[in-house]
Amino acid sequence: MRVVVDWDGTVTEVDGLHLVLLEFGDEGIFDVAERRLGRDLTLNEVIALEFESVRAPLDEVIDWMRENVRVRPGFAELAREHRPLIVSSGFHELIEPILEREGLALEVVANRLDPRPDGWRALFRESAVCDVCGEPCKRADVGGRDFVYAGDGFSDRCVALAASRVFARDGLADYLEERSFAFERFTDFVDIGAKLADRP
Repeated sequence: MRVVVDWDGTVTEVDGLHLVLLEFGDEGIFDVAERRLGRDLTLNEVIALEFESVRAPLDEVIDWMRENVRVRPGFAELAREHRPLIVSSGFHELIEPILEREGLALEVVANRLDPRPDGWRALFRESAVCDVCGEPCKRADVGGRDFVYAGDGFSDRCVALAASRVFARDGLADYLEERSFAFERFTDFVDIGAKLADRP
């Protein structure tokens, strides 16, 4: 069964998008946008609004991320064994340098950046509006096959509901628990790897 994982806050110990916004963007815009998420702004609208406040050169941000973004223990080992598909609401330009640092080459489905000096622009991948959640979402990135999913947040909700098996933490775990949807909590990928080995 295919293993599919979210990136920010799931593979990474801390949400890398949040770290970039705190270091290079406008924290006030971030706070306001996050409060509006799911109320009067879609996820894509929130991401676009937040990243317009980032004006640093992309190379500078990538260098900073290489120094500061950490992946959860066990991810490299799990990646080499299961070759997971990464589906992210983040950006290729911020994910691939971390994979490269870790010595991993994996399939990544994510958005793109136009890092303009007057404010970064998010270039969202084209996805049809989901029949379930009403937004372009990760469910379309996975297709109709059986899959295991690991995630942590808002962008993982709809796709998790389509998975055959779910590993969840943080906000995603709370969301699934409120809906009595079966999932397994995880701390890191050592944990997930052991559970997959025990019951593939």
